[in-house]
Amino acid sequence: MESLFVPVNGITLHVVEDGPKDGPLVILLHGFPEFWYGWRKQISYLAAQGFRVWAPDQRGYNVSDKPKELAAYTIDQLAKDVIGLIDAAGQQQAHLVGHDWGAAVAWWVAAQYPDRLKDLVILNVPKGEVLFRFIATRPRQLLRSWYILFFQLPWLPQTLARLGNSRMLAASLRRSSRPGTFSDSDLDRYRHAWSQPGAVRSMINWYRAAIQKKIAVAGTGRIRIPTLVIWGVKDSFLLPEMAQASMKYCDNGKLVYLPEATHWVQHEEADRVDELLSQFWQEAELRSPS
Repeated sequence: MESLFVPVNGITLHVVEDGPKDGPLVILLHGFPEFWYGWRKQISYLAAQGFRVWAPDQRGYNVSDKPKELAAYTIDQLAKDVIGLIDAAGQQQAHLVGHDWGAAVAWWVAAQYPDRLKDLVILNVPKGEVLFRFIATRPRQLLRSWYILFFQLPWLPQTLARLGNSRMLAASLRRSSRPGTFSDSDLDRYRHAWSQPGAVRSMINWYRAAIQKKIAVAGTGRIRIPTLVIWGVKDSFLLPEMAQASMKYCDNGKLVYLPEATHWVQHEEADRVDELLSQFWQEAELRSPS
């Protein structure tokens, strides 16, 4: 793996790259509170399959730039970062894979810039309008989404998140995952990323911008490119019914439930996720005109 610092959309993103330079481009978008390391079990596998893999620290995370203004974290700005990465790689299109907040960005990119993607893979996050509809109409989902409202407070969330060597964030990862998913060594890597100046504030600003900047998610358009949704059923944060509801927005979608996986599906069921990615892209190659 090689570390790159790539200028995109007025900022600089840290990107971990692996695989042949002339291979098909795959961009892996992590979520909260992770960074590129959350894809470590996929990067080497996909590189060995011949893909050129880019796994960025998204803006505000780890050693990527951390703009201070809240408007820098709207979903549209985050999506433009992805387009900038595709341009910086010298490609017209990429395979895009997203988990958690990275999946929210990926949904948006697919709706707004479908010509820049070959296809879309989503892990455990519904399309934006589905999430907000479920929060508004399903008390169970509202309860699971309590932290979104908590993160709207001006300084308390990042203060608590930094206490005790980021004890709250580390505990959240372990509490919401299967036993053994995040080792002590893994959490040391995460704590180092969270300790970067301004990182926790910037990470939380993604949630603040989503609510306070009122960027519309309804009517963002159908997803017309081939789409694979992988969903760990034992997700503590998101109801599994939202996966099926999101498929209604996809012209060419496939949904795979993993019954024993939690929200951290690519960590817990790495081999299965790798297999599903390879199968999906092999099928796409067969469907493509020669």
